Amino acid sequence: MDFWNVLWLIIWSFFFVAYLMILFSIIADLFRDAHLNGWLKAVWIIFLIFVPFLTALIYLIARGKGMAERSAAQAAEAKQATDAYIQQVAAGKSPSEEIAHASELLKSGAITQAEFDQLKAKALA
Repeated sequence: MDFWNVLWLIIWSFFFVAYLMILFSIIADLFRDAHLNGWLKAVWIIFLIFVPFLTALIYLIARGKGMAERSAAQAAEAKQATDAYIQQVAAGKSPSEEIAHASELLKSGAITQAEFDQLKAKALA
């Protein structure tokens, strides 16, 4: 293989991978869209199988704006869920929750009064 064959192989590989990324993005968007019924989703999938390039182009032109909005909404939801989880983990239990939990342990006999006092002092500190 000479230089030009390798160059063409790289160029065609790039376009093929780009097409696959677009195709998977379209399929993911189809299943993400709650307003589109199942029959229309099936029609889009059938056209993507039999006339892939034209269908992908039409989909991107006709539904590209909605595709971007759904993607941005999903990213915002994921960020919000991540932030909420981080705040929950970082905050831990409130002092009253820690004291109530220690009190339950004291009542069940799992800890002594001295250990309860130590946990209470730590929670209030």
